[in-house]
Amino acid sequence: MQSNYRQTGSKAYLAGIVLVAVLGGLLFGYDTAVISGADRGLQAFFQSAADFEYTDAWHGFTTSSALIGCVIGALLSGLLASRLGRKRSLFVAGILFLLSALGSYYPEFLFFEKGIATKNLLLAFNCYRILGGIGVGLASALCPMYIAEVSPASKRGTLVSWNQFAIIFGQLVVYFVNFLIIRSHMNDPAVVEWTNAVGWRIMFVSEAVPAGLFALLILLVPETPRYLALNGQDDKALKVLSNINGYEKAKEILAEIKATVVEKREKIFTYGILVVFIGCMLSVFQQIIGINAVLYFAPRIFESMGVDNNMLFTVIMGVINITFTLVAVFSVEKLGRKPLLITGSIGMAIGAVCVALSNVVAMPAFVPVAGIMIYSACFMFSWGPICWVYISEIFPNTIRSQATAIAVAFQWIFNFIVSSTFVPMYNMKLGSMGDSFGHFFAYALYGVICIGAAIFVWKIVPETKGKTLEDMTALWKNRK
Repeated sequence: MQSNYRQTGSKAYLAGIVLVAVLGGLLFGYDTAVISGADRGLQAFFQSAADFEYTDAWHGFTTSSALIGCVIGALLSGLLASRLGRKRSLFVAGILFLLSALGSYYPEFLFFEKGIATKNLLLAFNCYRILGGIGVGLASALCPMYIAEVSPASKRGTLVSWNQFAIIFGQLVVYFVNFLIIRSHMNDPAVVEWTNAVGWRIMFVSEAVPAGLFALLILLVPETPRYLALNGQDDKALKVLSNINGYEKAKEILAEIKATVVEKREKIFTYGILVVFIGCMLSVFQQIIGINAVLYFAPRIFESMGVDNNMLFTVIMGVINITFTLVAVFSVEKLGRKPLLITGSIGMAIGAVCVALSNVVAMPAFVPVAGIMIYSACFMFSWGPICWVYISEIFPNTIRSQATAIAVAFQWIFNFIVSSTFVPMYNMKLGSMGDSFGHFFAYALYGVICIGAAIFVWKIVPETKGKTLEDMTALWKNRK
């Protein structure tokens, strides 16, 4: 019997299945950031419509419509993770990414004349974006959950942080792809017309390649041992655990999992309200500190600062982001979760205040640009990856899929709120200050919220470094 299981764990096996899972994170980043390059071309295309006026309000909805799908996907993730399992739910997400990429490229499919902007075509386009958003919502909840449930406790923070690295890498890739797409026609006198007619379509369809690859590869990875054990498939769970940890350690882990599985599903507040509250507030703070307003509208922000080549600076920011995400990957198990969140919050506040003050005090152009870079870099080694680490590990086994779904839904709801309110807030005018008031107010507000986030983590959030997923049951029972 024992000979049927691997006696020593395989690092290559663990790395392989985690690598496939983080492709979902890459698609998450790719899908949410693709709009930054397609933004102006998409706006110009629908402004050519003859049957309705494509207002700023319509454009705000169109650039944020995927976030509606993200909320839906996050809410569905708990149900799908429990019913279909983590693996098959991720396959569904991959198919949705693929359909969204193809549909956003050619929203006229079957029903409309290609190249003719109409109100109904706009609605069809937004439906495809929402479809992709559902995929993002599923992936955002399920990828960290999958990685956490297959990872040894000593490596879990690092491996889940790689998912955030993949998200930022996906954003960097799409920034670079968008830059190359535009640059390919830079010498064409009709580059603007080409971008408005074709360029934005190519940006969206470029996602089809990683989406198709993810959908295929996810079929090759195993289901998580926690899900298998929760559903009475102990032999399969032991096999996966043995492949990762070795047979003897796998038996210990399986026994710990089984000890916490009193019943297949417990009520969401079985361990008290506090654990769910903390998970949701971590998600809320990750969004209301304002990072996605910067990521989604980076080209416009750099343009307002007087930067000539705003797309190039957006790519530079992407490189900085991915570099500082690696800081979290290689330090989260050494320094812990709380120190990184608190330090990052303070650093973000400093960056935001620099940008805010540059709009009311005469400063060289590099000051607000540096402030944006500092703000973004500090997010990348703190709230970016560590929030996902917490959400993937803080909940007990029997409520993880339900609680994660709720926490991630909160994240996408507040993502939508921040993204849809940023442009009106950023463009607010007040007396002689004009546009400068809105620019000052937006970043001053984000700076204050960053300080609030640091205090929340310091006072309320527990440190989870080195604890197993099964330890979460005892932790929250003791704090009820």
